[in-house]
Amino acid sequence: MKIKETLIKATEEAGKILKENFGGEFKIESKDRESNLVTEVDKKSEEVIMKIIKSEFSDHYILTEESGDLSTDSDYKWIIDPIDGTINYAHSIPLCCVSIGVEHKGELIFGAVYNPMGNEFFYAGKGEGSFLNNKKIKVSQNNNFRKSLLVTGFPYNTSDNPRNPVGVFAEVVKQDIPVRRLGSAALDLCWVACGRFEGFWEFNLNAWDTAAGALIVTEAGGKLSSFEGGEYSVYDNEILASNGLIHNDLLEVIKKGKTSQV
Repeated sequence: MKIKETLIKATEEAGKILKENFGGEFKIESKDRESNLVTEVDKKSEEVIMKIIKSEFSDHYILTEESGDLSTDSDYKWIIDPIDGTINYAHSIPLCCVSIGVEHKGELIFGAVYNPMGNEFFYAGKGEGSFLNNKKIKVSQNNNFRKSLLVTGFPYNTSDNPRNPVGVFAEVVKQDIPVRRLGSAALDLCWVACGRFEGFWEFNLNAWDTAAGALIVTEAGGKLSSFEGGEYSVYDNEILASNGLIHNDLLEVIKKGKTSQV
């Protein structure tokens, strides 16, 4: 399918931009908060992605982190994060990636996440399964919550976020369960999909952070939900992803943590 070919090409070409500029000198700016960064490499990556998509599908809807909502009447929407993990990238930490998801009539049909520094290309197609470097992947089969390895992230407004992300984190670590923070939601989701983590949760995310990774998780046999256990949408700003086997355990801890005092 031409969309799949274009997706892979755009993701790979943007990945080249990331790799070529990684560890070098480039302009870095702050967005709404001082800690929320954007680099000139984000913008170069986005330009390459959009040029490739528009060369094949000039009428398609595009939603991208830096340029915003480029709306059309098309049934197809490309959801783009030119660098997920920009803070890592700006500090020469190689945990960052290009993330692109494709929707058709509101349903995710393709997703690609590429970390060129780690040479890991994740891909999923609706009904096709999920792959890492062309090898099929599956979520962890561990069903023991106490033996899980989890991953999370914190929003830029952690200090005044009314949903208590610090309380949730504290409640999880009180279970004596190890938790990591990579700094890239897209990679967090992919690492759940390939079995490295049993679960992931995070507040205040956007569609471009999760669209590709969400499909990669579900196609690998995982489960997604809101923090209340309801159906997940990439347009929600919170996500719980897991191997499915420890999902309810983690959900209950998150619910408790939202009202706990730290």
